[in-house]
Amino acid sequence: MTSTTTSTTGTTGTGAAAGTTVRGRLTALGRAEVSLLARNRTAVFVSLLMPAAMVLAMKSALKQSVLDGTGLSVAGAALTGGIGIVLIQAVYMNLVSSYVARREDLVLKRLRTGEVTDPEILVGTALPSVALALAQTVVIVVAGTAFFGLAAPQRPELLLAGLLLGVVLLAALAAATSAVTRTVQTSQLTTLPLFFISMMGSGLFVPLEAMPDPMASVCELLPVTGVMTLVRTGWLGGAGGSDLLVAAVTALAWTGFAVFAVQRRFRWDPRR
Repeated sequence: MTSTTTSTTGTTGTGAAAGTTVRGRLTALGRAEVSLLARNRTAVFVSLLMPAAMVLAMKSALKQSVLDGTGLSVAGAALTGGIGIVLIQAVYMNLVSSYVARREDLVLKRLRTGEVTDPEILVGTALPSVALALAQTVVIVVAGTAFFGLAAPQRPELLLAGLLLGVVLLAALAAATSAVTRTVQTSQLTTLPLFFISMMGSGLFVPLEAMPDPMASVCELLPVTGVMTLVRTGWLGGAGGSDLLVAAVTALAWTGFAVFAVQRRFRWDPRR
């Protein structure tokens, strides 16, 4: 009995120590990335100011006549679309350049020679961008309810699920995109296809409800569409159970594909 108790206690202590060690390594990586992000004024500008500017531009460009029959107001469409813009710019576009920069500077290669595992390196690099996106989303929701006449999120659990699924999906897509991106400068080009496709087809600028049915059916299969359906329904309501199931399955399928691509194609060594 004594030996069994000692063994169980030792195993529990080892597991707790391992968990603490992982958290410590992730915290250290996250702090280093925050410092590097703060030094990159362009990245800070894009991450902080561009989403706000695009939300205001969308609100000015959208007309209520376009949204007639969708149950959405201009403010509702623009601000929920703004959350999508935040996710794409703060997580996806920012992370592609971060992964490429760390790879070309041999940072990723040096990290792999230590105790840090590959998933920890990828997650630690992504933490500041994810935290920034979530913080901006909170600001958008608060501003929408306080200044734009929108109600508080009707289904907060769906909004949170959409956000968490969105950051995982876009972080994985960022890592996959970095594999085909040669330099930090070319990351501005390799990230544009997903940005424009999502802007026009995933409901960021024009909700799917305002599109013709055949076009909407195709756009439902785009990477970010499922995330936007969950986010928009979580805040404003509207979508039914079957639509939410399709949205969740689509987003999870794209996430699985992105993770698989990262496992097979992610580059740890500089491109030559």
